[in-house]
Amino acid sequence: MSLLSELPVYWQIAIAVASAAVISLISTPLVKRLAKRIGAIDNPEDSRRIHTSPIPRLGGLAIFIGFLLCVILFADLDRQIRGIITGAVIIVIIGVIDDIFQLRAIIKLIVQIFAAVIAVYHGVVVEAFVNPFILSEATLVELGYFAIPITIIWIVAITNSVNFIDGLDGLAVGVSAVSSVVMLIIALVFVEINVAIVLAALVGACIGFLPHNFNPAKIFMGDTGALLLGYVLATVSILGLFKLYAVVSLVVPLLALGIPLFDTSFAFFRRMLRGQNPMNADRGHLHHRLLNMGLSQKQAVILMYAISALLGFIAVVMVISTRSEVRALILTAAVLVVGTIVYIAFKGRKKKPNDESEERNEEH
Repeated sequence: MSLLSELPVYWQIAIAVASAAVISLISTPLVKRLAKRIGAIDNPEDSRRIHTSPIPRLGGLAIFIGFLLCVILFADLDRQIRGIITGAVIIVIIGVIDDIFQLRAIIKLIVQIFAAVIAVYHGVVVEAFVNPFILSEATLVELGYFAIPITIIWIVAITNSVNFIDGLDGLAVGVSAVSSVVMLIIALVFVEINVAIVLAALVGACIGFLPHNFNPAKIFMGDTGALLLGYVLATVSILGLFKLYAVVSLVVPLLALGIPLFDTSFAFFRRMLRGQNPMNADRGHLHHRLLNMGLSQKQAVILMYAISALLGFIAVVMVISTRSEVRALILTAAVLVVGTIVYIAFKGRKKKPNDESEERNEEH
């Protein structure tokens, strides 16, 4: 039983969003001081960074504080939610350590897998989804023995995908907020109130942090924030988007998390084809391509917000629509949007030497 359980649903959501936003907003300056004191600083030591003075990392800790307090206060802490919170704490701990000492990627990956296993142990598992192949007689795709490994892969992939797009001021936190709003709406449509409250807390925590992180950023959220947002989005999407009655097909979660998923997939295969380590940073992400096409940081970020919101809108319409022709039309629109993303991914011109000041390292 939560503190808000007696209130109408929309009041519960509004209070959760507002509370998390205020807590995150107030916590960020305090976290900024802490980051300076313990040395979690991003120094502009190479040409890939656009900031000219040291900027604190660790901002994700403020997001976590706002999110955690509101989930504890306002959500029903059932077994699955407890598993997500436990995993999130582990993710935040490794993120804080990385923001201070810069850990090796393999260490972070092992911890992410462990956090995913924690969630799975607490019942956060994708057991089936609606069959996306309309010509097949089977209504559902039952995962069976593959349920646990596929769930772990999904959680780890989304966790890292948000970290991959964290390359411009305000980009990752804004896109995460949009994705959270999309999943929040879907949860409300199908009366998943507890899931909606958790997502409302995440939305509010992101909103509260964004004024400090939007260009020009006063603090970076670092791996603490990027990994946390990815982990929570991944695990909560399993409770909401993969519910059998809430999913038109596998397309819906892919659309709701479209920007980070596509950018990560594109980066992975691009690097593999070039014979590079898929985990090595490069300048080929979507946000880099937009900068290469002549957009400013703010323009690139706002455009990616808009694309993410459009994909999310398509996902919501697919879920609430009962007419096959409407779904077909909206799916066509999704294909057009994805085609635009692919165009951006391949169109970005090569940078001129004097343009390098427009980029910043992916890892703050």
